[in-house]
Amino acid sequence: MSLIYLDFNRTTPMAPSVIEAMQPYWSTHFMLPTQSHVHASAVSEAIEGARESVAFLIGCEPFELVFTSGGTEANNLGILGAAEFDNTMDPLDGPPHVLISNIEHDAVMQAGLQLGRLGWDVELVPCDADGLVSADEFEKRFRESTQMVCLQLANHVLGTLQPVRELADRCHNRGIRLHCDATTSVGKIPVDVTQLRVDSLALSAHKMYGPKGNGALFVRRGLELKPILFGESREMGLRAGSENVPGIVGFGSAASMAGRCVDEAYETLAELRQRLIDGLRSNLGEQVIIHAEHVDGLPNTVTVQMPAEAKRIQKAARHLVVGLAQSESPPDEMTRVLRAIGCSEKEIGRAIRVSVGWTTSREQIDRAVNLLAEAADYPSP
Repeated sequence: MSLIYLDFNRTTPMAPSVIEAMQPYWSTHFMLPTQSHVHASAVSEAIEGARESVAFLIGCEPFELVFTSGGTEANNLGILGAAEFDNTMDPLDGPPHVLISNIEHDAVMQAGLQLGRLGWDVELVPCDADGLVSADEFEKRFRESTQMVCLQLANHVLGTLQPVRELADRCHNRGIRLHCDATTSVGKIPVDVTQLRVDSLALSAHKMYGPKGNGALFVRRGLELKPILFGESREMGLRAGSENVPGIVGFGSAASMAGRCVDEAYETLAELRQRLIDGLRSNLGEQVIIHAEHVDGLPNTVTVQMPAEAKRIQKAARHLVVGLAQSESPPDEMTRVLRAIGCSEKEIGRAIRVSVGWTTSREQIDRAVNLLAEAADYPSP
């Protein structure tokens, strides 16, 4: 039996068309785009073509997009690069203040910790039992010194969609910047930065069947940022270092594919997700608990609390690739998010994350349900 990938948040393979688009830029077109050689112009054009494709996917202008080494760097640049311009300290107001939801990805949380080291007052905003952080919870914490807010578009563990647009309006009424981590969302749901009204937004290529180690940051026209990497200036002065040309081209190819397929994929993914939930409930009944089931979420992501320990289920259903919480110190993101919504350590130990993908079939879902149901009844060693 072949492996069934049910954790596409971490195991997403590159699409064949993306690999094909990248191939010439490892060999034939290996020039750097800034070189004066005539062959370098083809490389430069390929990068700008990819920039247009990614920009079109999220509804921004190409010059508002900065290519990075991944979603982590994009988040760091959006937060720390903006902080360089917003670090004024008024003795009356105190240090600059930033609000961050308590279920953000580590890339955002760790950047927030760095702000704290730089003298910022960092405050975490709690979520509810469904992993939803309300705009009201943010607004009631606004201060005169609040200069930045960070809220993800969808949670990477639970799939819960966050009220980014509502929060953006409230932030802008107070002159506060809003950074959004959309790495889990772009390519799975339609994302338009004009509608969201965010100031900066991070995205990642490998979340949409592109290459790992490639990301981008949307930077709203007129927003001031400073680079966080130093060296030979690239990407409109916001990033140093030679461009990863094959990766950027692959990102552009993946973005074009996602733009064509996202609407149809949404319906298919949602149907597969529900098929999985229904199948588990049919086999295991009320022993199965679906986290954040009754709030709006991504069409492909679900975290399930099983009737047995997740590690034992993983061992018994060894042909399945699913996400598990790792509670050892320091705890991983899945553990941290589940703790934030009130789960006990025993409940966290029984949780698995499933995130179906474009290549997942109904037959694979049915096989996965059978394997999980059998594994849940598998005797303990």
